[in-house]
Amino acid sequence: MPELPEVAGLAAFLDAQLRGCVVTKLQITSFAVLKTADPPFTAVEGRTVSGVRRFGKFISIDTDGVSLVFHLARAGWVRFTDSPADSQLRMGKGLIAVRCTFSGPEGSRGLDLTEAGTKKSLAVYVVRDPQEVPGIATLGPDPFTEAFDADMLAEILAGSSQQVKGLLRSQSVIAGIGNAYSDEILHAARISPFAIAKSLDRETVQVLYDAIHSVLGEALAEAAGKPPKDLKDVKRSHLRVHARTGQPCPVCGDTVREVSFADTALQYCPTCQTKGKILADRRTSKFLK
Repeated sequence: MPELPEVAGLAAFLDAQLRGCVVTKLQITSFAVLKTADPPFTAVEGRTVSGVRRFGKFISIDTDGVSLVFHLARAGWVRFTDSPADSQLRMGKGLIAVRCTFSGPEGSRGLDLTEAGTKKSLAVYVVRDPQEVPGIATLGPDPFTEAFDADMLAEILAGSSQQVKGLLRSQSVIAGIGNAYSDEILHAARISPFAIAKSLDRETVQVLYDAIHSVLGEALAEAAGKPPKDLKDVKRSHLRVHARTGQPCPVCGDTVREVSFADTALQYCPTCQTKGKILADRRTSKFLK
């Protein structure tokens, strides 16, 4: 799933490519993807793109009066081309869920939203204001806003009995962090993913705050300027524990371990994060003896 750094990279790339272009056609091949009805999705056609913004993991292509907003979810992605096809897409066929074409001073542009797998959760909205999208309206603070400081993080943590891994992933608490970067942040901060948020002392909160900015900041720098086709590989190449089960921790050399859930998993280093102990599964949320 793309998270804050990749979504920021996509938004910056699309802004550079589409700002000033006119939306010529929007095709939706699966109406399950489209989450709004008013205004109709065709309302974006004929309008000029004024910019592309990121809200957490959402991307908003803004035009004069209407925004096309999308969330890529777990298996969604962006294909971009400067030679878009003119063909009419067939409903419910293939990986392409949405196709949007643009015309501009430098010629045509094409944007496809694709989704692999059988569990479809890609979401598209056509709205007059991005804040009309429920997922955007309820977002927590962005980690790179001025208001998000160590004191705010301490207040968030102090008010929660949730495990810190889950809290970091909650979009209504902090926007933009998902499964992969929460693993990476907790590894950098040397905190167990099962630690209870309110149990962290002020010194540990500061370490966590610094890790959020260092991990996401490095990933943002790596994603900057990259086209969509390169962003997944860029992300994978810099992960230290996430999706590296059974491999040596690059910090201490211990074996990276995994805790599996119904439809996802987390990875961590026992030496770096849990004083050498192996974590149990979610049913007990305790250490194995």
